[in-house]
Amino acid sequence: QVRAGETPALPGKDGASLRRLLPFTLDGSAALENHLARLCEQVLAEVQTLISYPKLEALVLGGGYGRGQGGVLKTTSGDAPYNDLEFYVFLSGNRILNERKFHASLQALGERLSPEAGLHIEFKVDSLQRLRRSPVTMFSYDLVSGHRILFGDANLFIGCEHHLDASQIPLGEAARLLFNRCTGLLLAKELLQKRELTTDDTDFVGRNLAKAQLALGDAVLVADGKYHWNCLQRRRALADLTTDEEPLWAQEVQQHHAAGVDFKLHPRRILKSAAEFRAEHETISRLAQRVWLWLESRRLNQRFSSAHDYAFSLVEKCAGTPPWRNVLLNIKTFGVRTVLDRMADRYPRERLLNSLPLLLWDEALNDLRVKRHLQKELRTTASDWQGFVAAYRAVWPKFS
Repeated sequence: QVRAGETPALPGKDGASLRRLLPFTLDGSAALENHLARLCEQVLAEVQTLISYPKLEALVLGGGYGRGQGGVLKTTSGDAPYNDLEFYVFLSGNRILNERKFHASLQALGERLSPEAGLHIEFKVDSLQRLRRSPVTMFSYDLVSGHRILFGDANLFIGCEHHLDASQIPLGEAARLLFNRCTGLLLAKELLQKRELTTDDTDFVGRNLAKAQLALGDAVLVADGKYHWNCLQRRRALADLTTDEEPLWAQEVQQHHAAGVDFKLHPRRILKSAAEFRAEHETISRLAQRVWLWLESRRLNQRFSSAHDYAFSLVEKCAGTPPWRNVLLNIKTFGVRTVLDRMADRYPRERLLNSLPLLLWDEALNDLRVKRHLQKELRTTASDWQGFVAAYRAVWPKFS
């Protein structure tokens, strides 16, 4: 069965037939479709110069464009791409060793192609063998459910059928989604401290507000076992979601999610004043806090009444990683003195989970106890909000 965005192996050596396959977008122009197809042809050719068969088992386009739901940015010169192009490079052999060997060259390739392409091109080295035996995640579900195979067997995902069951996506995945999107809200909040915003600033803020709007509904759907790879189907599912335990804020989440879906499919560069953005940011952030506390109370089986309550809770928030590995990661990230820290044997992301709610939602940073908490969690000597955010931002990409 061929799913939306999925294609058979590349039909010809010249790649021209890619332009006749399923579209990258729902309603993009022919010029945009051809542009994306040529990019895929170029990427395939470049990757094959770096990694040849049989080491290269498959090259797959994931993300919105791989599922046929990529963003279409309307400009005065015609339709343009907006989202990233996310390529999965499946290699034979050990995934970790392959990552070490090819990551730098693939990253350099992405950086070289991105400016001319007009969008960010990124690569993820992976292993089909690992994917077949790994549990379901939001990433694996989205990838296996909808993709475009540029190189490889049309049936390369045989053995990965369990990744098609969205009901098996764990609550931890929804929590991680909120963690990353709320981090986007924090970084947007940092920009909104400026008196005036540049065009790039407004684009960043508008994009991250929309991503957060989408994530709020997606997290609720994951928690209810109703998540779907198709964002239009998710919008319908969320609108139909009515249960006896429906939170009071559910309708507000539905409205924001619909706006997030609209932005995902038809992104736009939003021009607003900093004051207008601040008001919108406040509304979305407060709703995000309610969803966050609801989800984490459910996931960790412990009620959290406030951001402060959550941040200071001693409950383990990132279980499942061996303590010895956590110790090494903490030493590598924060220094050898962390071995004396109560968080030494916990996964480092937990430090960020204990910090983000205070930075995004708690206004009591003048409280000495809150400052000391943030200093210990982030291993920093900072003493003000900007300093704490800088320390957080420096670590977050490693554990996003």
